[in-house]
Amino acid sequence: MKHPLFYVLPLLLSATTAIPFLGHAKGFDVKTLTTLESIHSGAVSPNGEFLVYGLTKFKNDIKISNLYIQTLNDSSNAIGQLTNHSTKEHDVVWSNDSKSIYFLSQRNGSSQVWRLPLQGGEALQITDLPIDVNGFKLSSDNKNIVLTLDVFNDCDSLSCNSKKLEDRAKSPNAGREYNQLMVRHWDTWNDGSYKHLFVGQLKDDTVSNLIDVTKGLATDIPAKPFSGMEEVNFSPDNKTIVYSAKAPSKNQANSTNFDIWQVNIDGTKNHNLTEKNKAWDAQPTFSDDGRYMAYAAMSKVGAESDRRAIMLKDLITGVVKEVAPLWDRSVRQMQFSKDSRNLIVNAQDIGQVSVFLINIQFGDIKQLTLDGSSSLIGVSDQYIITHKKSLDNPGQLYKINIDGSNETLITNINESNLKHVEFGQYSQFSFKGWNDEQVHGYWVKPANFNPKKKYPIAFLIHGGPQGSFSNSFSTRWNAQLWAGAGYGVVMIDFHGSTGYGQEFTQSINQDWGGKPLEDLQKGLAAAVSQQPWLDGDNACALGGSYGGYMVNWIAGNWPDKFKCLVNHAGLFDMRMFYNVTEELWFPNYDFGGSYQQVSDSYEKFNPVNYTKHWKTPMLVIHGEKDFRVPYGQGLAAFTVLQKNNIDSKLLIFPSENHWILNSDNKIQWYNNVLNWMTRHTKELK
Repeated sequence: MKHPLFYVLPLLLSATTAIPFLGHAKGFDVKTLTTLESIHSGAVSPNGEFLVYGLTKFKNDIKISNLYIQTLNDSSNAIGQLTNHSTKEHDVVWSNDSKSIYFLSQRNGSSQVWRLPLQGGEALQITDLPIDVNGFKLSSDNKNIVLTLDVFNDCDSLSCNSKKLEDRAKSPNAGREYNQLMVRHWDTWNDGSYKHLFVGQLKDDTVSNLIDVTKGLATDIPAKPFSGMEEVNFSPDNKTIVYSAKAPSKNQANSTNFDIWQVNIDGTKNHNLTEKNKAWDAQPTFSDDGRYMAYAAMSKVGAESDRRAIMLKDLITGVVKEVAPLWDRSVRQMQFSKDSRNLIVNAQDIGQVSVFLINIQFGDIKQLTLDGSSSLIGVSDQYIITHKKSLDNPGQLYKINIDGSNETLITNINESNLKHVEFGQYSQFSFKGWNDEQVHGYWVKPANFNPKKKYPIAFLIHGGPQGSFSNSFSTRWNAQLWAGAGYGVVMIDFHGSTGYGQEFTQSINQDWGGKPLEDLQKGLAAAVSQQPWLDGDNACALGGSYGGYMVNWIAGNWPDKFKCLVNHAGLFDMRMFYNVTEELWFPNYDFGGSYQQVSDSYEKFNPVNYTKHWKTPMLVIHGEKDFRVPYGQGLAAFTVLQKNNIDSKLLIFPSENHWILNSDNKIQWYNNVLNWMTRHTKELK
């Protein structure tokens, strides 16, 4: 099927064509959630004229995903479909002449790089390797490509790696042998392979002369499990690769010392650019004029939730400085403006994720977006493209002028899926929490709200603990699902939450059960006082990870408040947790050392020490592949509940990790949670 651009675009309707609302509104439900369309893999063309993005949707209960192209420089926002294949195309990268796109696809059975010419023609397979390509980037002159591949250090060829993977797949029950940590991470046991960077020459739609430029390194590049190609870049002269990674060592489980490294594209002269900083350095990003490299850096050794400052290196003078050092926010993403004078970044800010324009010389900061949670998709001379969500918006693409004016919706997905859905109205509120300091939260009204009624409360407690539910939309812990089921929702960003300054985030350190519990108690009371439709005597508390820990803590330290509790992947016994989790740097920092060094710090706020006070009905949920908080923690909590004849239920997912990702499992999860809460809350008044 050919896709000449000049044929595709004129046939399309505007992205914002409206579908009229007909019929009775209903509350949001989990079936609707699991069939929502979603956007991924957005990329803006170098000439700034076009946006390509992936769109995943459902057709006859089958998930399909294709790429679409959209104009940016006219008011039509015309859209064209570029691909129509049963496999998913993702990780889009533009050619430097804006005439082609490259992407990853499993069209021929494995993940490989493909190129699609936009002037017409079929997609062409660019790589044909015996192992999967995990990610890639092109040099600015399009003469070289860098790939990330999983390889074994004792193999000298890709075919050797392929055979080793095949042999291991044939013996899934063979014993695993280890002589150092980490033996497993997130949801995967270490199989001896590492992500490495391979550079090859790109010519005539073929990749040749692949070189492992990180050969022999016992470290992952990019880091598992969540880092991607935002951690890898070609230098402006295309002669080197710059990347973020941990130095190989036996201290991987205890260290957060990521550094920025630079290696020649032939694999020679690999050296550390940020060796002096023993904390986290990440996301090397270059200006278009080739003068500057920006990157994010923490300063506290061993911390994973320290402030991510913006560092700027002048590649001519070698001078490194911090940009906007007084800005008390933690940068998430960053891109240079096309004139190389400013950085466009996003960061959590008072319950939102906002976009900011920061002058690299003077540090002047301009906030470009306010409400909602925005991620950066791309930047042109005129526009910034964002993907924004909110508590009543599953996610759309927007363009805003480079000065922050004229934010414009450029997609309108899910219109038909949501045309009969009424989302609950929401609002942010504040109150005096611990030490009378200001704390923020959100409440969400039930769908089809009746001001004459009193509504039971779903009291959602976020994980992290250095995190926030914020003004966003998620397929996990979605507040609108409780609102759709008739609950008023209350969420508190207690001390330790992110987006309120580093001191506020840091305040939870060695105080997991102190300030946060007081904030939750005062926050719930404030919400009930401010919103008389909330029934403060008819509430259930629920949370996952640290939120699950807090549910266990509440069971022993606030046992008379709630009709029921829901504990997902919650920490139950801090001593047991320390000795079975994988990222030891996390408890080491949050509790002031290892359990063996500072056991009193762990025992002070250890839920297992307060089980004699447990009496509230509790639903316990866990995934068997959860290596962050292993499922023994959930089993132990359930055992205590059962042995004490407390109304309780255990829900275990054999294939899930710390999160619930499978759509059918999400439906089962929400059905169990809502049924549990219905059993224990009173009828609506």
